[in-house]
Amino acid sequence: MFRPNVPTNPTPTGLVIPSVAEPTATVRHTPPPAPVAQSSTRPAVHVTPGTALALVGGGTAVVLVVGAVLVSMLLAVAISGVSVAVCAVVLRSMLASERTHR
Repeated sequence: MFRPNVPTNPTPTGLVIPSVAEPTATVRHTPPPAPVAQSSTRPAVHVTPGTALALVGGGTAVVLVVGAVLVSMLLAVAISGVSVAVCAVVLRSMLASERTHR
């Protein structure tokens, strides 16, 4: 009952030398045909002074809006931190004054 049961290995555990097989068929690889460049069906983009001005104006507007959002988020975090600090100081002074009045 307490003796281990070691299984027997039916396959050999030593070095196994594979047999060399002769190729029976010759495979010839042909190179794929060269790709042909296709002409573009899209028209070329022409940047006129009006479109360049519109792009610059749009980019400036995006930068200003993103900057305003980031600054407002920073101010919200700063105001929240200051308000928590003020609340902590008020609570500390209330607890300290309660101890000294008794």
